Order: sequence, then C-alpha cells, then structure tokens
Amino acid sequence: MIIKLFPYTGEYRRHAILAPLLIIGEVIMEVLIPFVMAAIIDIGILGDGGISYTIRMGLLMILMACISLCFGALAGKCAAKAGTGFAKNLRDALFDSVQEFSFSNIDKFSTASLVTRLTTDVSNTQNAFMMFIRLGVRAPFMLTGATIMAVIISPGLSVVFLAVIPLLVAAFYLIGKNALPRFKNMLARYDAMNASVQENLTGMRVVKAYVREAHEILKFSENADAVRKAQYFAEKLIILNMPVMHLSMYACIVAVLWFGGGLVIDGALEIGRLSGFISYITQILMSLMMLSMIFIISIISRASASRIIEVLEEETSIRDNDTEASLSLLDGSIQFIDASFSYSDSKDNLTLEGINLMIHSGETVGIIGGTGSAKTTLVQLIPRLYDLLGGKLIVGGNDVRSYKLEKLRGEVAMVLQKNVLFSGTIRENLLWGNKDATDDDIEGACRSAQAHEFIMSFPDGYDTVLGQGGVNVSGGQKQRLCIARALLQKPKIMILDDSTSAVDMATDSRIRAALKQKLHGMTTIVIAQRISSIYDADRIIVMDDGKISNIGTHAELLKTSAIYRDVFESQQKGVE
Repeated sequence: MIIKLFPYTGEYRRHAILAPLLIIGEVIMEVLIPFVMAAIIDIGILGDGGISYTIRMGLLMILMACISLCFGALAGKCAAKAGTGFAKNLRDALFDSVQEFSFSNIDKFSTASLVTRLTTDVSNTQNAFMMFIRLGVRAPFMLTGATIMAVIISPGLSVVFLAVIPLLVAAFYLIGKNALPRFKNMLARYDAMNASVQENLTGMRVVKAYVREAHEILKFSENADAVRKAQYFAEKLIILNMPVMHLSMYACIVAVLWFGGGLVIDGALEIGRLSGFISYITQILMSLMMLSMIFIISIISRASASRIIEVLEEETSIRDNDTEASLSLLDGSIQFIDASFSYSDSKDNLTLEGINLMIHSGETVGIIGGTGSAKTTLVQLIPRLYDLLGGKLIVGGNDVRSYKLEKLRGEVAMVLQKNVLFSGTIRENLLWGNKDATDDDIEGACRSAQAHEFIMSFPDGYDTVLGQGGVNVSGGQKQRLCIARALLQKPKIMILDDSTSAVDMATDSRIRAALKQKLHGMTTIVIAQRISSIYDADRIIVMDDGKISNIGTHAELLKTSAIYRDVFESQQKGVE
C-alpha cells in the first residue's frame, strides 16, 4: 500500500532515496565494528599484537563509529524531510481530489471520515513511510550483514538463530493476518467519534438552547469508549509480537553462550570471536526487532493507506474531459426534456421523474412545493452539481454536459438553501462572486441585497472579520451577504433557493424590488416557501413528489392548482 503512494514523495524524492543510501553506509560501519573488536581481543590482548596493535585498531573502531554517527544523523535529517514532504503532498492530493468530487461523490464519504483520512490516516501513513525508508532498509541490511559475519566466525553456532527465524516469520504472519481487519474497524470507530464531535460543535447553539449538554457528553463518551474497545481489541493481538520477539532473542543468547562456551573450553573458538559472534547475534535479533516494529506499523498504516487510496482513486461522477473549452452559454434559457434523477442512480427510486419544462431567457420563475417535493434537486441539476439519470437538460442553447464545468458554473449563480460564509472579512467573502469587483460594485450589490446598512453598522464595515461559517452574523444577514455575493458574479442565470426565509416580510419585499431591477434580463429562478416571495413571477411551478404538478401565474394557479391554493389560503390565514 505504501509503495503505491510513493509517487506522492514528489520534490522530496531525492531525500527519500538518499536516506536509505546513508543508512546502508551506517549499517556497514556497525557490522564491521564487532569484527575489529574480536581482532583486538584475540590478537591485541590475548595474542602477540601488543599495545600498538590494540591502539591502532581502537582508533579504527572510533573512526568507524564516528562515520556511522554522521551517516545516521544525515539519514535522519533526510528521512524527516522526505516524511513531512510526503505527508504534505498526500494531504494536498486528497484535498484536490475532494475538490473535484461531485455532490454524489461527497455524499458517499461523510465529512468526518474525510477529515480523519486527511489527518489520522495520513499521519499513520507518514510514520510508516519514515519507518520504511529508515528501519525498512536498516533492518534487512543489518540482518544480512550480521548473519554473513556470524557464519564466517562460526558456521556451527549460526544454526542456533537460523532455526528461530522461520518460527518468527510464521508468528508475524498469523498476527498480521488477524490484526488488519481489527485496525480497519478501529478507524471506522474514529470516523464515528469525529462525526459526533463535528455535529456537536456545528450545532453548539442548539445544544445549549435545549440544555442537552449532558446528553451530548454521554453520546461522545459512548463513541470514545467504542474507539477504546476497538483499539484494545486490535492492539491486544499486536502486543503479542514483542513477547514472542523477546523470548526468541533471549533463548538464542542463552543457547549461543551454552554451546559457544563449550567450544571455547575445547579450544575450537577464541574468546574474541565468541564475543564478536554474540555482538552479531545481538545485531541480528535487533534487526528482527526492527522488522517486527515495521510489521506492526505496516498493519496499522495498511488500513490507513487503503482508506487514502479509496479517496484518491474515487472516480468523480461528473467530468468535463470531452467538452469544448470555448463553448459558452448563448443565453439564460433552460429546458428539461423528459428528465429524471435519482440520488441512488436507480430507476426504481427516482427523486425526479418525467420533468418537461422550458424556461425562457430573462424569465423570472418561482418554484413552490411541499417538503421533499425535490425543488432544490431540480435546480441543482442546472449547474451540474448532479447529473441526470435520464432525459436531457439544455442550458443556454446546448446540452449541459457539453460545457466545461468552470464555464457553466461561472454563468449560473446559486444562493443555496444552507448559506455558507468562510473565515475572513465580509469583503473577502463577497469577492468570491467576482475577485475583480471594485468597491462600487461591492456596495451596489450589497445595497440591492439590503445588506449595506447592517454592514456599515459594524465598526470595521466591509473589513469586519467573520467567524467560521459566519457565526457572528444573524441568519438573515448571512442570507443577504450570500445574495450580494451571487449578484457580483453577474451570471446569465440566478438561482435563489429559499434565500430570504430568514428575513422579515418588509426586507423581503425590498430585496425583491431591488433584484427585479438588478436582475433585469437575467433568468431568475426563485424557490420559496412564502407565496409573497414569488407571486409576481412570470410563471410559478408547483412541484409535488418529484413531479411538476402545475405551471402558471399566481392568478391562474389559484384557479387550477389545489396545492397552490391550499398554501396560499393557509398563509393568508396566518397573516390575518
């Protein structure tokens, strides 16, 4: 899995390659040091090499240790740069992929899950990557080098640890095979816990208004406990790795001392060579210990890497690869031809069915209907936030699929049902509509949206800093800012999805009057719950259960549509 993500090292690939090379140099020095040490004991101390030989070889050992230290420090620096760069590129790639998703792709992954993948999963993968380019190179090279040197010193004694290696490999395989699904379940529990946190923080005002803090604390505690149990269930299997490793290591050392001591007594092996052999046994077992650590991290990271790859390889359901770059909307006309749509892509579960509708350029059309009648779904098809399941949608004289998404959405402005503002100043939020807008353009749009007065009531005016999601402005103010932002876009088609529901009737009336003048010649679609917001539209569409029930003017619908008449009469009683 990690190898599959290696291309994301990008500009840090040089460091990712240099770190293992430096580690190889470090390992070579470490493997040679016990051999020199054995020579000092057997020749310099016990032999006839004398003090001069001992000093020369001692200085050589010090030099080799210094070289090993330099290689190790440089390897650590390169590995750190490669690991942090890899994580940064991976997060960039994940975020870029999410930005390319259509609404249906985003619906597939929960927000909390995507946050976990961008944070926890990337961190797990980064740790595994750094361990792979350091210990993943160090351990095999040290294992190989130490084994060769140990066999050179005493082939007979080498049989002791060579017999243990297959047993360790079998144990690691069985642990890993059973641990992977447990860690996947643990990460899924993390998703659920993050979802609970996100929901609580987003709805904090509602929680406090209904005095539900205790309930939310209990809910989070249950989610946190579910994570604990899943983590314990996964790690109680993984922790068997270390006892198995230590048992093997100590058993090998005891066996080597037992058999090696006998060889020394019999004169078949020098003390210095036995000392060197024990050092190599320690290096071999330490290498196996490192491999077991890599093994543990790889199990955890494999679950994380698979979740990351799942996002990176997710095919967006809406593409514009085969579209003509120069094609632009001729006008603001919209035509649905026997259109149908389903969120589940199933013809047996249609959200919209048999939609035939022609909206002329420059026309103002209102849409009304009960909750769940698919009003919002209908208008979201126009800028291709979703694609039709069947039928055709012609926008600006061409099939909606023939435009580049950037070109199409640049000509279709939407004020969504859920008004979203971002951290930053009011001016910065408004410039989302048109980054080149002048101060006069911004003020004009805000006056039309009835937002200028309340903006100027703030001490910093248009430079007032908004909190995350615009938490320091009211719902009605937020709606008006979103309308102003859409007006700055100067599109051919304007879609207002219940965008004045949080403002009073008088403000709504002033906004409609200003927009009628501002949007002259622009195709305007207004979704509303209040008939007063759309009664003067050129035509009003009444929707019911994913179908168009009636189309007509206010006067005509009062005579022909029972649904419209019921809504009108109920709202009139409310006014009275």
